[in-house]
Amino acid sequence: MGHTCNSVVINAPYDLVFDISNDIPRWTQLFGAEYKKAEIIKKEGDLITFRLTDDENKSWVSWRLLQKDKYFAYAQRLDPLFPFKYMKIIWLYTPTKKDQVELTWIQHFAMDEKAQFSDDKVEGFINKHSRENLVIFKEKIEEAAK
Repeated sequence: MGHTCNSVVINAPYDLVFDISNDIPRWTQLFGAEYKKAEIIKKEGDLITFRLTDDENKSWVSWRLLQKDKYFAYAQRLDPLFPFKYMKIIWLYTPTKKDQVELTWIQHFAMDEKAQFSDDKVEGFINKHSRENLVIFKEKIEEAAK
């Protein structure tokens, strides 16, 4: 199994941090050049089904449960699962001071046996990109808070 945990402190009000970070169509900006498309397929209350297309034109569908009143969002990759056996993601929002939120991304996954990369290799890749992307989230959300 692979597991990552990365955080950043964002100087902005909680509502703004939560709303912008969960604005899936905006992920094409918030994740740098990682996603070419981020499309909502279906929204039922706090449950969103969406499709991401990466910079290599590979697409997959995931679902995301928003729990704004409980300070977290939970997601799972649906289809195709490959190259993963499973991919589960939790985003935690911890208000630390007035108008300041620590955003933590936790990813728990296992690679499919047929995938060419090990859990450890993908864990390193996810950690690197998560840290880079969290900086972009911080910059974009703090800019919006001004």
